[in-house]
Amino acid sequence: MKSAASNPLKCWLEAALGFFYPERCQICEDERAVAAEGYVCARCRSREGGVRYITPPFCERCGLPYQGDITTRFECGNCREMDLHFQSARAAVTASGIVLEVIHRYKYRRALWFEPFLVELLGGQAGPVLRRQRWDLLVPVPLYPLKKREREFNQAERLAAGLSTVIGIAHNPNLLRRVAPTRTQTLLSRSERARNVRGAFAVRPKAGLHGERIVLVDDVLTTGATTSACAQALKASGAGEVCVWTVARGL
Repeated sequence: MKSAASNPLKCWLEAALGFFYPERCQICEDERAVAAEGYVCARCRSREGGVRYITPPFCERCGLPYQGDITTRFECGNCREMDLHFQSARAAVTASGIVLEVIHRYKYRRALWFEPFLVELLGGQAGPVLRRQRWDLLVPVPLYPLKKREREFNQAERLAAGLSTVIGIAHNPNLLRRVAPTRTQTLLSRSERARNVRGAFAVRPKAGLHGERIVLVDDVLTTGATTSACAQALKASGAGEVCVWTVARGL
């Protein structure tokens, strides 16, 4: 795998970002931070309200973190009440503090300079696990075409591409498509979210899946309704096991 220093395109992009943006943290606007860090400084990452990595104990199914000492495998109440079609879901960090701010600015204000920071979080936590478990393919959660045109990009596609570069697992941004427009999930209840995305995803015709082990990639997981609907479509078309990795986990 090529290092960042040996990738001429990446070096050119970093030089271009450095020309247009000062080497200053885009969160505190005080400390030094460079393009390769996603313009998020070490102080902002480590301060209260900064990056909170998810470590055990957490739900073995959806990755929801828990406080306290839990020494046995367990599933949370959310998973016991839902018919989830993925094997497991994990996230690198909690969706709180600066991470949530970065994700919102990245998605809705096209603050793409934060992307190296988000890929670093995801790759650093997901990489060792996925390499050890030998998954075959990364697939981003798709946007409906109209929504993608309005936003001008799909954050899940870009994160999956970045993760693919970091860990060396192929990604396919065209395998899965969203075939029905859906309401935003933000203000919906758990049951409403599941109904909202039911039948919303399909695998492209003649995809030729034959038991591949697929990793779904997205920015944030909350109840898992969207990724479960994606996993259901993939498995119905011949995929084997499906797991989920996201940058952040809603609490």
